[in-house]
Amino acid sequence: MVIFDPPLLPGTLIRRYKRFLADVVLDSGETILAHTPNTGSMLGVSDPGSRIWLSHHPDPKRKTHYTWELTEVNQICVGVNTARSNALAQEAIQAGAIQTLQSYATIRTEVRYGQERSRIDLLLESDSLPPCYVEVKNVTAVDDAGRALFPDARTSRGQKHMRELMHMVACGHRAAIVLTVQRTDCTAFRPAWEIDPTYSELLYQAAQAGVEIYPLQFKATPEAITFQRILLLQWCLP
Repeated sequence: MVIFDPPLLPGTLIRRYKRFLADVVLDSGETILAHTPNTGSMLGVSDPGSRIWLSHHPDPKRKTHYTWELTEVNQICVGVNTARSNALAQEAIQAGAIQTLQSYATIRTEVRYGQERSRIDLLLESDSLPPCYVEVKNVTAVDDAGRALFPDARTSRGQKHMRELMHMVACGHRAAIVLTVQRTDCTAFRPAWEIDPTYSELLYQAAQAGVEIYPLQFKATPEAITFQRILLLQWCLP
């Protein structure tokens, strides 16, 4: 769970630009510059005029004192801050939300591994189990049928992660992808074949090779982000 303390500030998005910046009008009437912690296209959650919520960080060392956290879409909130994903996934694992991963004793973060100089988001370890390498992805996009989808833009980095995870399985380890779906208006998850067919094909190949895939749904509100359930995985092969 993520609890927003102090509470988030509401505002209206003017525009997102240079990928990591956004102009926002707060409800107070003040126009501010906000940090956008999301490297994707933010498909469907970054339209000008959208109702959004921001956290405030009055640190003089920061260039921007506001961070874009949520976007309202069809009367629900969507968590857009990808920096929250690892903590959400780790807490869900430690709380036993994923039954097949609940027997590990320790979790390490940002550990170097693989053949392509990668860092794994979470490394689960136990004396009695093979290590499990867990890659975490944040999901904000949804299709017209109410299915969450990833990625929302072409991702060469994501393709590298798929290759690394398949290599870990081939070496006798476990590997998993945890998709943090931070919206409640979807009932399933599918790869975004129409956006990045290469990544989607690698995701499918990884699952066939033994990489475990867990789409976790979270409810995002201006007060907190909380785990809800594991979503159904639908491949929707092209």
